[in-house]
Amino acid sequence: MVCEAMPEKENDYFYSSQDSLYVLNTVDAFNNAGIPVKNMGDIIKKGVYLTVAVKSPRKGLTVPLKKIENDSYVLEEELKMFPKVKAILLMGDAAIKALNFISKRTFKAKAVPSGSTYKIRSGKFYFGKVRVFPSYLQTGKNFLIEKSKQAMVAQDIKNAFKLL
Repeated sequence: MVCEAMPEKENDYFYSSQDSLYVLNTVDAFNNAGIPVKNMGDIIKKGVYLTVAVKSPRKGLTVPLKKIENDSYVLEEELKMFPKVKAILLMGDAAIKALNFISKRTFKAKAVPSGSTYKIRSGKFYFGKVRVFPSYLQTGKNFLIEKSKQAMVAQDIKNAFKLL
């Protein structure tokens, strides 16, 4: 599961705290998908690795494309640690763009086409043989108030788990 960027406070990251918004929202998303978990340990035991595409906190509403491209090299090395991965959930635009940079370097083509997430998220996309699920960011405060995005993220997680 690739999310957008590191949190502003390092102790809010997935592996730093059990009560950060990153963790609480992710736990809720898994539970809403019908995958019962109580904490990050439970998610990890289910074979899920969580990371971010941008390796520093986001400044402003968007991440500069050059920053995403530069950090995609680090993400590429991370992904190589999982040669048996079956699915990658791309949580937000920066994660989608980062994987597309990697895909263009590796396969000479984007893994995910351009377009609004709500329009493309139901398509079947691949990064080599790995199924890719473009989805919405679940780590921010907006996720708590956008019920439709909560439902879509839960469905994307559920669909990814069907492959397992």
